[in-house]
Amino acid sequence: MSFSEFQPRHVLCILGMQGRFSELCRSIQSAIDNFAPGFEIDTHFSQDAPDDRMVESFDVSWDRIHKGERTRQDEEAVHEHGCVVYVLGPHMDIESAVETSAIALRLTVHALNNGAIAAKGESAGIAHGVARWKQLGRDAENAQDGTSLARTCRLAFSKRPLSDGEFLCSVGFHLVGLPEVFVSRSLSDDELVLSSIIDRVADEMFTEGIGLTLARNNGILLPIEAYEEDDFKFNPYGGVYLSHGDKGIERSR
Repeated sequence: MSFSEFQPRHVLCILGMQGRFSELCRSIQSAIDNFAPGFEIDTHFSQDAPDDRMVESFDVSWDRIHKGERTRQDEEAVHEHGCVVYVLGPHMDIESAVETSAIALRLTVHALNNGAIAAKGESAGIAHGVARWKQLGRDAENAQDGTSLARTCRLAFSKRPLSDGEFLCSVGFHLVGLPEVFVSRSLSDDELVLSSIIDRVADEMFTEGIGLTLARNNGILLPIEAYEEDDFKFNPYGGVYLSHGDKGIERSR
């Protein structure tokens, strides 16, 4: 089900060292030619110079779940970057979302193995340290089935938990063809607990379908109006809202 005809796409932000812009672009373009059809370097916004906005942008984008996997070296790399390359992915429907996201992850890891020093998924505003990106890439390569691959891509390119008033929620689940998940703050003061609920419900939606997941958790699917349709974070599949009294959430406590 979709509330909009908008089709999501990946926007990757890749940082490199000073004087390495052309080399980094060539490496990324080679990867696009080899295994990432439909992806393209955004020549309008990419630049052979540092971007003063990057430090603040990464500061608010670092993964909030695996904080310990980000190192001082990762943070220093953002401060010391000398160029920026943006990569645009093709527009995705539900059927192609996981496969395309797996390619986006592979492309990100390729860049980090070939001169890039930091990376961020702009479509949900999520950044990981280099080691974490590479681990996610290995997890994707070793995924035994579509469910495992979808979960890895979701962990790579979505962000949670974020605040939405009385709810904590995800952003970026549209990149694997799923609605966002909103969980009541009244359930727990521990954000990791709420994040685990968000992840559990996402797994259920992918494996069992949205309808069954809504019924089991007494949830409701609604459109999300926080972003305009032309915003990369806009989720055309809406959001699943779960309140404190929902039976499924009570079982997760």
